[in-house]
Amino acid sequence: MSNISSDPGGALAGWGRSPEFCNWTGVVCGGHGRRRVVTQLVLSGKGLSGVISPALEHLSFLTVLDLSSNGFSGEIPPELAALSRLTQLSLTNNLLEGTIPAGVGFLKRLYYLDLSGNQLTGGIPPEMSHMRRLERLYLSNNLLSGEIPESIGEVPHLGLVDFSGNRLAGAIPDTFSNLTQLRRLMLHHNRLSGAIPPSLGDCLNLEILDLSYNGLQGPIPPYVAALSSLKLYLNLSNNHLEGSLPLELSKMDMIMALDLSANELAGTIPSQLGSLSHLNILNLSRNLFTGRVPPELGNLFHLTLLDMSLNSFVGRVLPELGNLSSLNYFDLSGNYFVGGVPPELGNLSKLKQLSIGGNSLEGPIPVELTRIPNLFYLNLESPENNTNLEPFFASLTNCTSLKELGISWNSIAGTIPPLVGRLSPKLEQLHFEYNKIFGPIPVNLTDLSNLTTLNLSHNLLNGSIPPGIAALNRLERLTLSNNQLSGTIPATFSNLTQLRVLVLGHNLLSGTIPPSLAQCVNLQNFDLSHNVLQGKIPADLSGLSALLYLNLSSNQLEGPIPATISKMVMLQVLNISSNRLSGTIPPQLGSCVALEYFNVSGNELEGDLPDTIAALPFLQVLDVSYNGLTGALPLSLETSASLRRVNFSYNGFSGEVPATGAFANLSADAFLGDSGLCGPVAGLSPCGGARHRVVHVHDRRVVLPVVITVVVFALAIAGVVAFRAAARSEVTDADEPMDRDHPRVTHRELAEATRGFEPSSLIGAGRFGRVYEGTLRDGTRVAVKVLDPKTGGEVSRSFKRECQVLRRTRHRNLVRVVTTCSQPDFHALVLPLMPNGSLESRLYPPDGGPGRGLDLAQLVAIAGDVAEGLAYLHHYAPVRVVHCDLKPSNVLLDDDMTAVVADFGIAQLVKDVGDKDFDGNSGSVGYIAPEYGLGGHPSTQGDVYSFGVMLLELITGKRPTDVIFQEGLTLHDWVKRHYPHDVGEVIAQSWLTDAASAVADERLWNDVMVELIDLGLECTQHSPSARPTMVEVCHGIALLKEDLAKHLGAAVTTARGPASMTMTASERSFSTTDSSF
Repeated sequence: MSNISSDPGGALAGWGRSPEFCNWTGVVCGGHGRRRVVTQLVLSGKGLSGVISPALEHLSFLTVLDLSSNGFSGEIPPELAALSRLTQLSLTNNLLEGTIPAGVGFLKRLYYLDLSGNQLTGGIPPEMSHMRRLERLYLSNNLLSGEIPESIGEVPHLGLVDFSGNRLAGAIPDTFSNLTQLRRLMLHHNRLSGAIPPSLGDCLNLEILDLSYNGLQGPIPPYVAALSSLKLYLNLSNNHLEGSLPLELSKMDMIMALDLSANELAGTIPSQLGSLSHLNILNLSRNLFTGRVPPELGNLFHLTLLDMSLNSFVGRVLPELGNLSSLNYFDLSGNYFVGGVPPELGNLSKLKQLSIGGNSLEGPIPVELTRIPNLFYLNLESPENNTNLEPFFASLTNCTSLKELGISWNSIAGTIPPLVGRLSPKLEQLHFEYNKIFGPIPVNLTDLSNLTTLNLSHNLLNGSIPPGIAALNRLERLTLSNNQLSGTIPATFSNLTQLRVLVLGHNLLSGTIPPSLAQCVNLQNFDLSHNVLQGKIPADLSGLSALLYLNLSSNQLEGPIPATISKMVMLQVLNISSNRLSGTIPPQLGSCVALEYFNVSGNELEGDLPDTIAALPFLQVLDVSYNGLTGALPLSLETSASLRRVNFSYNGFSGEVPATGAFANLSADAFLGDSGLCGPVAGLSPCGGARHRVVHVHDRRVVLPVVITVVVFALAIAGVVAFRAAARSEVTDADEPMDRDHPRVTHRELAEATRGFEPSSLIGAGRFGRVYEGTLRDGTRVAVKVLDPKTGGEVSRSFKRECQVLRRTRHRNLVRVVTTCSQPDFHALVLPLMPNGSLESRLYPPDGGPGRGLDLAQLVAIAGDVAEGLAYLHHYAPVRVVHCDLKPSNVLLDDDMTAVVADFGIAQLVKDVGDKDFDGNSGSVGYIAPEYGLGGHPSTQGDVYSFGVMLLELITGKRPTDVIFQEGLTLHDWVKRHYPHDVGEVIAQSWLTDAASAVADERLWNDVMVELIDLGLECTQHSPSARPTMVEVCHGIALLKEDLAKHLGAAVTTARGPASMTMTASERSFSTTDSSF
């Protein structure tokens, strides 16, 4: 085993020290005549890495070889085919790649073969049919492609076949019917198509059949439905099956789980399903079922899960369902049920989760329902007119395990009774938003000591905010907005040190803002807007260094804007408009380098608009209208690459309005009431000539050094997150040319290519530099990313890190670097010019105009491109990489709309993910995974979260930090609020410009969008372990592409041709020793 490169546990430490090899770890010997020979080699789970040695072929008496659950890489040695005595071979859960050697099929004594959990590619060798003794075959969770060979039906003793989690395509072979001993067939999570072969009904010993997550079509064959041997589960979910449920399903009288969800099944539910007395799980959700639910389902006494959500069931909720005494999970949401909630549901004593929202139920909530002792999730989002909440809350006190209670989006119009404080002591989330609840907030809420979320927004509550709420010291989200609350803000809220969201806007609160709120050091979202607050903005609020969103607009605040706000370096939204603030705008606010939205309109401010504000690198919205500001407009606005909306109206600005940069596409509406302004903007008077030009020449000489100083300072603050110093090898990475055809260029050549880096060549800006358009001497159109070393050592490290990542990776969906220029005071990366710019610029044009949008095929294709690029970085690159900063501006679009992932300036190699210098604030606000803010190290699951946010952004047309999320909702939360009952609210129709016309089947269009929303929500789950891998994401998107391709008449991929995760030869063979670097 000389090919072992790592043995962290010392499993092989004793090998070679003693000639008694039979005593070595993992070695089992047997007798062969007078000799002792090795018969078993079992090294499972030892943490070994390296390659599997071909020399194993010399252990000719080996019967068992188990190297599972290690870190072996490389290919499976073909020499293993020489181990003719082998009966068991397990290489599962490693990092093996390449194809399955055909010679494995000639191990004729093998009865157990497990190659699952690797990165194997290619097809399933037909030679496997020669393993006549094989009983168990595991090839799951690889990258296998092609069709399932029909010869698989020639292995007579096969009892278990697991090909799940691959890319297998084509039809399911009829030859499976020859496997008369087959007990378990698992083909889920592939790309199989066609109909379910009726011949599977000949597998009379089949206990498990899982064909879920494929592209299967047609009806459920009656012969398959009649398989009485299926006693564990039948899973056909997430396909395109249609037709009605066959009555033959009733013959599966021993089956324990039946999942037919997410298909296109229709018709009514046959009453015969009620005879499946052993059924534990019945999932019929997300289909097209109609009619009434048969009362016979009440006979399924062993059911623990019943999900019939998102269909078109009608009628009343049956009282017979109260007989399902073993039920833990019950979901009838998203149907057309009417009438009241039957009190018999209170008999479900083991119920833990109940959701009956999204129907047309009416009447009071049955008291019996609240007596379920183990209920921890209760969602009763149904329209009702219940005004007496006393009995309801009184009964809820019996739910001693309740952790989350939601009765939001109802027409409940009563008062919250004091006994709300007697609810479950385990209660963590209380959602009463969007009702008609009136009266005061009961002080007894403070007895719910484990509350982390309290949302009473959008009601008719009045009175003052109880100071006792400050006793809820675990509270993370407090949302009381859009009520009629009055009085002052309790100063005792300073005790809520865990608070991340405090939203009290749109009330009648008065008094001053308590300075003690600065002690809520974890606060990220702070909204006191639309009240009648007075006094000054407390300077002490500068202690809220984690704040992302601050909205104090529409109050009666006065005095100056505190310069100490500049200490809120993570602030992204600052809205202090419509107050009585006076004085000047502090230039120190330029230190808020993450600021995207700045609104001080409707105040009494005077003086100049500081250049430091105009030079903020990420500023998108700037509104200073209705003040008394004077002087010239800052010239630094000309070079802003992010600004998309400005308003200078009704001030005293004077001088010439520039015609370039952010000013190029402005109309006179941005300058109303500023009679001193002139220039080429439509609606403004032309300038007088020399006088204005002289003023601006003078301004440029004075202002430009100040702007440069502020930008350098701001970028240095933005780069506060420091990675470990680059290794010596990284210096080499940065100094070597990136492409054989383009050797390293000089600063002079790049200056020529970009016309001296003039502003007209500027096409983008980032935290560490700017990007210019240019043409090299050989005519190559390029984008030159210039990093300024004056902004600190982090920029140099960023440059070296980006070179290190790009040197070790190559994939069609990752940006390719043409060459580099590295000098002591100048660093530049030369990239191919992307004619279609970034995804950011397509969706949010710099001129503030409407985005160009995406059609459905482009949306799916771009999502697939980005997913494949990340999957390569995470799982297949020679050195695994975590991007750490995925967002639309880091996704570029080439001339045929292929998406490539760019900007690896803060990426982490997987070997460095424990880097102690990593800061959770790295990345971009809104896209950062929540665990990073809690000190978590960068991980591939963090990238999955960022991808999910970006996908939801593409679907909704809303940035994750849009002002619409002022109630502290993440984009994930906002989507879940409207989904699935109001999908139309979620989808941005204006962005999906011609989706409906491009996809004639409107139902398909809706299905694809729902799948994408589901995927985005799955990727943005709070728990990293609950998120899928990027390989799984790629698989899901690939299935959507195939569906679209069938209807659009062409392959939907990166908008060009069929896409898959199969890498090209150059991608597969690429390594860190490639001489092209």
